Amino acid sequence: MAHAQLIPTVGGPEQAGLLYFCTTRAGGVSQGERESLNLGLNTGDDPQRVQANRQRMVDFLGVEPIWLAQVHGTDVLDADQDLLPAEPRQFDAAVTTRSDRTLAILTADCLPVVIWDEQARVVGVAHAGWRGLQAGVLERTWQAMVRRCPQAGSWQAWIGPAISQKHFEVGQEVFDVYVRAEPELATFFNAGKHPGKWQADLPAIARHRLEQLSPGAMKVHLSGLCTFEDDARFYSYRRSPQTGRQVTIARLAHR
Repeated sequence: MAHAQLIPTVGGPEQAGLLYFCTTRAGGVSQGERESLNLGLNTGDDPQRVQANRQRMVDFLGVEPIWLAQVHGTDVLDADQDLLPAEPRQFDAAVTTRSDRTLAILTADCLPVVIWDEQARVVGVAHAGWRGLQAGVLERTWQAMVRRCPQAGSWQAWIGPAISQKHFEVGQEVFDVYVRAEPELATFFNAGKHPGKWQADLPAIARHRLEQLSPGAMKVHLSGLCTFEDDARFYSYRRSPQTGRQVTIARLAHR
């Protein structure tokens, strides 16, 4: 934990048996618009600086996280299986019941979502932009968790720092693809400043969808933190495409 004091994080309600948090921009070595703890390799940053930042995360955690090559899809990695170090992992979510597995999701406006059962026997993380959210990445993540832990009866989720409705303008096609399939989702869109534009509330849509998965047995926590507004703490692709990535980490405690 040599760099623990150098890496500020934000998180949700405490859960016995579970560690989870999202990093901020602070605590790394990247420079310029990607200053300082940029953890994304495909961001145009100096790869050596990103690797140095990732090593700081390893020092902070005491273990190497399972990094994913995120593609805005819905595939879920079963992190309980044995994984080769150099294995390509094109997934946008991961689940585990093992305490020696540390899950990681990179974001810069998209939703980082952590899901767990209230006995902390299984945990999942998901990267949900508007495409993945609409296509069902949260549903597929939770279904994979239920298969791993069918005895779980109560669930919680945390939606970490992401772009807020005020700053997330989308076109008519995004509104249509959501509302055509689920008319009730129209309440999560406000008319934009320009014709054919809408302000989409992705965190609220995610909360709604999560609550539908296990009615009465899924408690969802919103961080309420906007990556676009808080330039001092978070990377935001909408604010500047020349940006970095923060990471959301989740790990079950040793039992």
